[in-house]
Amino acid sequence: MNIKKAVITAAARGERLYPVSDTVQKAMLPMVDTDGINKPIIQIIAEEAFSGGIEEICIICAPGDEKRYIENFKSLHSTLIKSFKQHEWAQLQATSIKNLLERVSFKVQEKANGYGDAVYLAKQFVKDEPFLLLLGDYLYISDIKGNRCAQQLIELAIKEDCSVSAVNPTIEHQINKYGTLTGKSVLKYDGVYQIDKIIEKPSVSLAELELQTPGLRAGYYLCFFGMHIFKPVIFEYLEKVIKTKKSDKEPILLTPCQQSLATSDKYFALEIKGARYDTSKKLGMLQAQIALGLAGSIKNEVLSTIVHILAESEKRNP
Repeated sequence: MNIKKAVITAAARGERLYPVSDTVQKAMLPMVDTDGINKPIIQIIAEEAFSGGIEEICIICAPGDEKRYIENFKSLHSTLIKSFKQHEWAQLQATSIKNLLERVSFKVQEKANGYGDAVYLAKQFVKDEPFLLLLGDYLYISDIKGNRCAQQLIELAIKEDCSVSAVNPTIEHQINKYGTLTGKSVLKYDGVYQIDKIIEKPSVSLAELELQTPGLRAGYYLCFFGMHIFKPVIFEYLEKVIKTKKSDKEPILLTPCQQSLATSDKYFALEIKGARYDTSKKLGMLQAQIALGLAGSIKNEVLSTIVHILAESEKRNP
């Protein structure tokens, strides 16, 4: 199985980042990456995909955003070449942006109709190939140097020739934010499960009854990490959901399709050795920036900055 295509869902308007997201696409907000270079969030996510051997990316975006993405990246590339041509970091960034522009396409989600609808819009791009699915809100940081989160997922999917979703053990008071699952351990691997049952954002009481996974610490459950490898059969399940929904206002969810996939096919969950950060939530960008800084080339600078801020705060508020 070759995985050469990726889909990034980035159509949400980012209400939680208002007012900045009202004038700037949230995925274009800047973050200092692990290499010390300031980049738009969407570029960091795209480079996560490229690290796993992905060759083409389709971004699912809101109406009008496809033009804005292209214009913004072209403008950024031009500025880097003209104004910072003497700096090595700028040349590296310009090369990365050129690579992204050559390998990205866009599909517009005309109206907010659910996560499943956003994924289904990539059907024509994906065709009959397996693909990597990423969230436009999440930044991923691996615990393994030289083996990023997307690489971990892609390696298992290729080895087992099946769909694989990234998961991580999550404390019970947070599971109502995520799709949560249970499954049987795949004995030849550490942290790999054959998915059995999936429930979207369950209550703790429901999870206690139906989603306990042997081997996890008490009070922890397997929750989706925001990163998946799907075989194209997922579009067949999405089509069934679309055809049977009762109202145009009813959102198209991905989770029921994942459950259908788990029931009828080989579908694994992999405990990713790493962490993900939701940049759209309150303080999410701050958390993500600190994590990126501590994982990369500016670690010492980040640590000294944190210590300095804490010391100054203590002086002002003894």
